[in-house]
Amino acid sequence: MADDLIRVEIGFAGGQILSWLVTADSADALDRNLGAGASSTLALDAQEGTVTLVLDRVLYVKRYARESRVGFAN
Repeated sequence: MADDLIRVEIGFAGGQILSWLVTADSADALDRNLGAGASSTLALDAQEGTVTLVLDRVLYVKRYARESRVGFAN
């Protein structure tokens, strides 16, 4: 799972900003649902567990490129 994690930063109405490492499938589902104007909830599979968002409260999403690693590969 660690190779498929993508960092997303989500800004909410009210000013709170949170960041999670989520699966690529969850990041894609978030993009699709927000693009479609969905007004429900969406569960994301994150490194820390499941995160459920109320899509009406999301103001923006920043999707980072895949996590980079410092060091040498074996």
